[in-house]
Amino acid sequence: MDPVIAQIRQELKNIADPDIQRSAKRYFKEEIRCYGTKTAPVIAMAKKYWNEVKHRPKKEIFSLCEELYRSGYMEESFIVSEWAHRLSGQWERDDLAVFRHWIDTYITNWASCDGFCNHTMGDFVDKYPDCIEELKRWTRSKNRWMRRAAAVSLILQARQGKYLEESMEIASLLLTDRDDMVQKGYGWLLKEASRKHTSEIHAFVMKNKREMPRTALRYAIEKMPQDLKAEAMKKDW
Repeated sequence: MDPVIAQIRQELKNIADPDIQRSAKRYFKEEIRCYGTKTAPVIAMAKKYWNEVKHRPKKEIFSLCEELYRSGYMEESFIVSEWAHRLSGQWERDDLAVFRHWIDTYITNWASCDGFCNHTMGDFVDKYPDCIEELKRWTRSKNRWMRRAAAVSLILQARQGKYLEESMEIASLLLTDRDDMVQKGYGWLLKEASRKHTSEIHAFVMKNKREMPRTALRYAIEKMPQDLKAEAMKKDW
């Protein structure tokens, strides 16, 4: 084991709180592994240890990230998210294969999914916009977290008003997905897109509301004016 990984794990054990661990395990529907820590100290830890690894080759840092992921602990996945994002200046188009592998192999809960995809995948798509075609392919994955990743990778960009057509296309591809984590993911994407494109997202919801699960619909319209919400929620069949 790399000494930095050993130090990280020991420090996580030192700050672990059994009460937080029990609370976290009740909070998630799926089974999770966690030390039981608050998020802020974990992010601070990621920044601290980044200073010890940042001068290593990118390939070596990726190997450290994979070693952290393999533990299955949620807190260690948060450190991966921080480190992968801090490598943005060194990203290459082929790194998408690494990120795809991580999501498909190691991510097992929405917090790890969103933590990695909102920032790392979102900024990666900004750097390599053609990767949106890859996100569209993820909507057909058997892995629920890959399908959620297809949507939540564009969250921050959609909030800024970017990728409207692509966001609606991904939502269309996920429209009738039966998994609630996926429904919440693409509903969240539509909600963020609605901040800058209210009329377009409202029109999308109205066009598709007969097929759209109520969970996704409620997320999508959350930030809309009350009259548009009422129209979208009205049963017209």
